[in-house]
Amino acid sequence: MEIKVLYEDNHLIAVYKPAGILVQGDKSGDSSLLDEVKAFIKNKYQKPGNVFLGLIHRLDRNVDGVVLFAKTSKGASRVSEQFRNHTIKKVYHAWVHGIVKEKEGVLVNFLKHDENQNFAEVFDKETKDADRAELSYELIKIDGDFSLLKIILKTGRHHQIRAQLSHIGHPIVGDSKYGSTLRLPEQKVALTATELSFETATTKEQKIVTLEIPEKSW
Repeated sequence: MEIKVLYEDNHLIAVYKPAGILVQGDKSGDSSLLDEVKAFIKNKYQKPGNVFLGLIHRLDRNVDGVVLFAKTSKGASRVSEQFRNHTIKKVYHAWVHGIVKEKEGVLVNFLKHDENQNFAEVFDKETKDADRAELSYELIKIDGDFSLLKIILKTGRHHQIRAQLSHIGHPIVGDSKYGSTLRLPEQKVALTATELSFETATTKEQKIVTLEIPEKSW
């Protein structure tokens, strides 16, 4: 796998994750982005022994976009703190079924994760064992029977964007788990993590890593 580096310094590395690739290995035994980036760093810098690479956040297997890793324990600690404090800005773009009528909006729901089914159930009111989920969206354009949305996460729940958009009647294209009737290659869903904004681990500079907004491909 060719690693596409979007940003790198002494403590952090941001790369592009293609759809279909796990961020972290699981019981399937399939290759993961974490392992591939470790191998990339080991080879690039001729590092002996094991390479440290801290997992800071994740993307679903069938979602593509920006993933940030820590190359040092200091980097992992500093950036993990930013995630906990919600000072990191995460932007996504998604193609959804249907014409979204509101130019912008905020979705607030409560999500309960069913681990057996790997599915997020959505509730409109507070529910036992359900976590509050909030995102905002902006309508970018309409193409036929599909809408392109820019999404900013306020919370980071399991399958949050996929579940909440499906709940309002606009499932993400390719996301059969949440109601899409279309199939995309590599079991991809038309959701891309297009932007990640964070502070560097030592200099406190604000960095913004971006990807091109995905085009409609079906």
